[in-house]
Amino acid sequence: MIPSPSHAPVLLEAVCRLAAGSARAVDGTLGHGGHAAALLDLGLEVLGVDRDPEARAIAAARIGERPAFRVLAGTYDDREVLAEIRAFRPDVILLDLGVSSKQFDDDARGFTFRPGAPLDMRMSGEGPTAADLLNTADDVTLANWFYDYGDEKKSRALAREVIRRRGHAAFAVSDDLVKAIRSVLGPRSGPGDFARLFQAMRIAVNDELAGLGRALPVMREALVPGGQLMVMTYHSGEDRLVKHLFREWVARCVCPPIQPICTCRGRALGRLEPRKPIEADAAERETNPRSRSARLRVFVNEAPA
Repeated sequence: MIPSPSHAPVLLEAVCRLAAGSARAVDGTLGHGGHAAALLDLGLEVLGVDRDPEARAIAAARIGERPAFRVLAGTYDDREVLAEIRAFRPDVILLDLGVSSKQFDDDARGFTFRPGAPLDMRMSGEGPTAADLLNTADDVTLANWFYDYGDEKKSRALAREVIRRRGHAAFAVSDDLVKAIRSVLGPRSGPGDFARLFQAMRIAVNDELAGLGRALPVMREALVPGGQLMVMTYHSGEDRLVKHLFREWVARCVCPPIQPICTCRGRALGRLEPRKPIEADAAERETNPRSRSARLRVFVNEAPA
């Protein structure tokens, strides 16, 4: 899986430029507080959200006691969190969907395919681990995860191999999944393949795409008119979901093409600004390979309050 860059100057600068002049921002993926600190320095009031207690502690230490800064424990798609976001009436909502470098580099968190790392991958430390899912999910579910979240063409074969192997010994550490991948993709498979498929399991463990799909419409409704919803993606599945949803919102009509008379809302809910996603420039991609897949999409809400 691809962690979020600790320092992504182009994307961070874009967020700050777009947020300048705003009053209230939600950082729905607080992490270590880099974006929140930058927004606070612009003079915004910031509501931060993160499910990871370690990340919240790091962000709190980084930012310190500031009257304009408040933190919620939970995920951005929690009902209670979304209710708080609505009440906050933000004019900026930011989601950075990557995994922090610290999480990625800490073997104990189980996000890595380095030898001997536990198959955990839970952002919050609660609920089923990656090992639990690999040891219990049926072949169709596993294949769907590998295909939809990992872009794996041999997803069905890999799912069958996982089930075959767990019949002899339960999956427990990174080596178990790496061996299953190599068995199906061949000896030439390497870090790129492991990264894709470990990322697929991380997304499954944390229900990331489903949660994103639930949260984005509510976040759009929570924005004040003219407010901006900014989403940074690092994975093709995440980016497709955001792109398609934003396109639907900027369309004047969403009726089926064969329908002769428009019966939908009949107007766009907002606009894309800029129209194309913002990406890291060549210099940044060269010095920070983790930024190569990063895309920032921005929707500006024009719906009435």
